[in-house]
Amino acid sequence: QVQLVESGGGSVQSGGSLTLSCAASGATHSSLCMGWFRQAPGKEREGVACAHRRGDIAYADSTKGRFTISQDYDKNTLYLRMNNLEPQDAAIYYCAAEVRPYGATWFGFDPFRSADFGYWGQGTQVTVSS
Repeated sequence: QVQLVESGGGSVQSGGSLTLSCAASGATHSSLCMGWFRQAPGKEREGVACAHRRGDIAYADSTKGRFTISQDYDKNTLYLRMNNLEPQDAAIYYCAAEVRPYGATWFGFDPFRSADFGYWGQGTQVTVSS
C-alpha cells in the first residue's frame, strides 16, 4: 500500500514562491510515476507536472517555465518548486502516484489524467493574493 503525505502549502503574494513536498512510502520495489495535480473551487482537477522514476518529466503548459518537479530517491520524496505564482495558481495541490510492477508497460498512461493514478495524498492548500 502506497501512502503519500504532502506538505509545504501556504499563502503568498503574486510573484512569490512556494515549495511543496510529498513523502511516499510503500512503493520501493516497483516502477513508479509521481505527479502533482491541483483543483480550484468549481474547476476540474488538472495535472501540473509529473516525474517518472526512469527520468521522464512533463509539465502542463500553464506551469512550464515557472514550476519545477524533482525527486529525492533516497528520501522517497517528490517536490514541486513553484516560482512567480499567480492568483490563478491558487488551488488545493495533490500528490499522486501510479505504481506498476517492474517491466509492466506504461503504454497509454497519461501523466495529466487523474484517473490513471492509483494513489493520492490528502492535498495541501496554496493561496495566492494579488
